Amino acid sequence: MGKPRDYFEGWYFKHQSATDTVAIIPGRSKDAAFVQVITDGASYNVLYDLSLYEREPSVVRVGGSSFSLRRIRLDIQGKGIQLSGEVAYRRRTIPQGDIMGPFRFLPMECCHGLCSLHHELSGSLILNDREIDFAGGAGYIEKDSGYSFPKRYVWVQSTDFPVKCCVTLAVADIPLAGFRFLGLLCAIWYDGVEYRLATYNGARAVVCTRYHIVLQRGKQRLEVKIPKSCASLPLLAPMEGSMQRTIRESPSCPARFRFFDKGKLLFDMESPRASMEFCE
Repeated sequence: MGKPRDYFEGWYFKHQSATDTVAIIPGRSKDAAFVQVITDGASYNVLYDLSLYEREPSVVRVGGSSFSLRRIRLDIQGKGIQLSGEVAYRRRTIPQGDIMGPFRFLPMECCHGLCSLHHELSGSLILNDREIDFAGGAGYIEKDSGYSFPKRYVWVQSTDFPVKCCVTLAVADIPLAGFRFLGLLCAIWYDGVEYRLATYNGARAVVCTRYHIVLQRGKQRLEVKIPKSCASLPLLAPMEGSMQRTIRESPSCPARFRFFDKGKLLFDMESPRASMEFCE
């Protein structure tokens, strides 16, 4: 069965070096293909005809750029941006099962997926005549598909910790079968173990603002605090299949993460360059 006319899909490839954050979002809406780029100081949106979008099992191509779980090759030219180069991924940390759990079988307005919680980077990109070397950096990949982003949500993600770790979470207003509820998805990868807090396993959002989030599941508890001074940049997001909404993202902002498991503090770490996205 083919996708409905108002279908969208997109991927989020995040790259961090010792000094720079560059996230690249290739995808398609019902009327155009696109590549969005967000850096520490700017965001860009480059549109393409839908005929220049190719989706294969292991690779996505938009114009002259290709994206896979192993590497990206970029040739992007648009208003205010020229971005080229290649970055390869290795030692990917694959999530343990679909982050949507049983909700993947339901008619959701937006389905969320995790592709790699943490991987090592090599290679470089040239952004507006400046070369960014990602050797030794860390990456993260996720995806979204459906027809609309949630009406209200907050998303936080970081791999920028003193040790190898990833925290990714989303709390959103979810419509389903005529009802609305506050749903959450969260994966924590720490010391080689993945922990999951989600609506479908009994977790709930005790506190949820874009600056303070507390998720609780029995004796598991995640606390996230982000300073209110954290600046944000605009990105486009889908509504009924078209990229017509403006959301806000802070690609690199300080955050504090505290995680308790079985009632005991497992870690308390500062992340100098976490990412936060929201729509209110």
